[in-house]
Amino acid sequence: QVQLVESGGGLVQAGGSLRLSCAASGRSFSMAAMGWFRQAPGKEREFVAAISWSGGNTYYADFVKGRFTISRDNAKNTVYLQMNSLKPEDTAVYYCAQGRYLRRDYSLTSRDAYDYWGQGTQVTVSS
Repeated sequence: QVQLVESGGGLVQAGGSLRLSCAASGRSFSMAAMGWFRQAPGKEREFVAAISWSGGNTYYADFVKGRFTISRDNAKNTVYLQMNSLKPEDTAVYYCAQGRYLRRDYSLTSRDAYDYWGQGTQVTVSS
């Protein structure tokens, strides 16, 4: 059984930064792609960023390109999301997720590509 635990959320002013972490346990972390999604009140969960199982490829939603950076540390079984230049519209619950297929990167911008999800961490950006 895979467990994903996010941390690092909080309240920050517009223009500020936060770094989210997602610690994984269970299935081999180093063989699975990882992703970050977010969900704002009244909206669907949307893709934010993903990193391939090898760490060699990263993917970003257009609205975070140039501001957010995803990375992974396989020695610590942890994936990170560095968020800079935060905007009020970035306010949401952020979820990490683990890729469904080991050693494969398949449609990582889609929720269907992931089979395990964390409980989420709240990020609030004030104006």
